[in-house]
Formats: sequence, structure tokens, C-alpha cells
Amino acid sequence: MVSLKRIIDFRSDTVTQPTNHMRSAMASAVVGDDVYGEDPTVNDLEVLAARVSGKESSIFVPSGTQSNLLALLVHCERGDEYIVGQQGHTYKYEGGGAAVLGSIQPQPLDYEHDGTLKLENVAAAIKPDDPHFARTKLLCLENTQAGQPLPIEYLASARGFCNDKGLSLHLDGARLFNASVALSADVKTITQYFDTVSICLSKGLGAPVGSVLCGPEDLIIKARRWRKMLGGGMRQAGILAAAGIYAIENHIDRLREDHARASIISDRLQALNHSNLTVSSAQTNMVFLTFKDVDVSDVAIRLKGKNILITPGKSVRLVTHMDLNDDDVDVFIAELTTAIS
Repeated sequence: MVSLKRIIDFRSDTVTQPTNHMRSAMASAVVGDDVYGEDPTVNDLEVLAARVSGKESSIFVPSGTQSNLLALLVHCERGDEYIVGQQGHTYKYEGGGAAVLGSIQPQPLDYEHDGTLKLENVAAAIKPDDPHFARTKLLCLENTQAGQPLPIEYLASARGFCNDKGLSLHLDGARLFNASVALSADVKTITQYFDTVSICLSKGLGAPVGSVLCGPEDLIIKARRWRKMLGGGMRQAGILAAAGIYAIENHIDRLREDHARASIISDRLQALNHSNLTVSSAQTNMVFLTFKDVDVSDVAIRLKGKNILITPGKSVRLVTHMDLNDDDVDVFIAELTTAIS
């Protein structure tokens, strides 16, 4: 039996459901065999993604994990190394795929408070050209990082740094459009500094499945071979690609609503001035809560009893998205206040 109970879910923006208009676009999509390059809707999505990102080409893949892995595989060979943040998804949350499947060594560094990697630290981590060491080939950044958009000035500096050091530069742009909206900058203003960019369609943009890897044509051709090897060829994938097209064409500007709701949550919880609760500011669609002398697991259980879902942990990340509304925010704040009082 399908439950009709409304769930208020702050765990992630990946929990969004496709809208009725998106479902209609999926249902009417013209499809073909994408492994043969014959799915017109997939082809349209890849052209659109390349145009939006300002890159030569792109490839549609099932997940952000695969998109990032393809990028690492096309930039690096066996025995190479990439530099990445300690909390970066390509290093920490994607199963160690680069090491397991590509024999590519990660060199993680601590993020700065603004989500950047200090370039002096990156320089110190680059290995000398010596048989004792892995060959450093790639710097990987993430935007947004913990809800923070990376400053444009920093991206320009990172590009110049990589040029000087002979490194490629990849962006895990899982929430790239959130960064673009928060900075009031065209997406290409961000992507121009990167060789390759992974864009997730199934987070704030609300598509049910998929990411695109954008970059120069020669690297995307290599990525297509790797995608096949990894089992990412999806035949009549136009049904999914249609959702991605709809998302890009209709759901970017509405990210401002998610950011506004995150700011409301942050401002109202900070105004409580609760001695056991520290609340971050909201730059995009994330707010982070830190509790003192409070059993966070118990809070999560009590909220779940009210049909509100959070992920308990040392720091609780709240993520706003298109399936939350203003009433949900009011209900959450009231129930959280009760749970920690």
C-alpha cells in the first residue's frame, strides 16, 4: 500500500520527485539506442549541457559518482595522483573508485573555511618527478563545498596555478547551479576555468537520475569508452535525458527559493539563541546545526515521529529543495524547538 503521508525531508536535495511537467516530458521523449549514439533526446541533452557549460562536448551518465570517475580516468593514468579535499566527494564518498578502478592515488588536503584548497598547500603536495612518487596530474575542486560557492577570484587563481604547475583542473559541480545562482554569475563564468566539469541533474534541479560530464571533445570520447566499460551505457536513455533537459530549462532560477528557505531556517534558529544549538549561515541551500548536550539521534527519532527526516551526526546538515515549502519550514522549526527544549 502506498503511503499518502507527507514527509518533510531535509536529508538531501536528491530526494526530490519529478514534477508532473517533467513526467510528461519523460513520457513523450523520442528515444533510440544511446550506445549506438542514436537516442535523439540524449544527444539533445548532451548538446545543451555542453552549451550551458561552455564546453566542446558532454556525455550523459547514470550518476555523479560515475561522472566524476570518468573525469579522473580521462585525466590520469595508472600510478598518477590527483589532489582533492579531505571532504571531497571524489575522495571520501564515492567508494574510492579512482584508486580501485583506475589505480589513481588521491592526495587529500584540508579545506579552508570557505571551501577552497589553499594553493600553497596544493603546491607543497605536488610530488617531484621521481620514481619514488606518484605523478601528480590533476587538481579536483568541488562547487558548492558544504553549501559554499567558491569565489570566482579563487577559481581564476586556481586556473593560473594549474597552468603554471602543468596540472589539469576538474570541477565536481554537483551543485554548480546553486553556486551560479548564489553568486549571480552565469554558469560559464565558473566553468571557464576548468578542463572538465561534472554537473548533477538529480539534486536541486530535480531530475530523477543522471549527471553530465562536460569538457573538450577528445576527453569526452575517452570518457565514452570508459562509460561503456563501467556499465554506464543505457540504451533508450532518452526517457531519463528528457528529465535532465526539462530540469536545465526550467529549474535553475527556482533554486533561489531553496536558498531563501535555507536562510529563513538559519535566521530563525539563530534567533532562538539556544545555548545547546549552533547554527551556520546559509549561502545556498544548506544549513548546518551543531548540538551541545543534546542526543541528536533522539532528536532525529522524535522528528521522524512527526514525519520530519534529518540525518543525525556530529553536525546535522539540512538541505532545502523543490519538494519543501514555507509551511514545511514552519513545522520543522516548531518541532525542532520542542525536541531540544
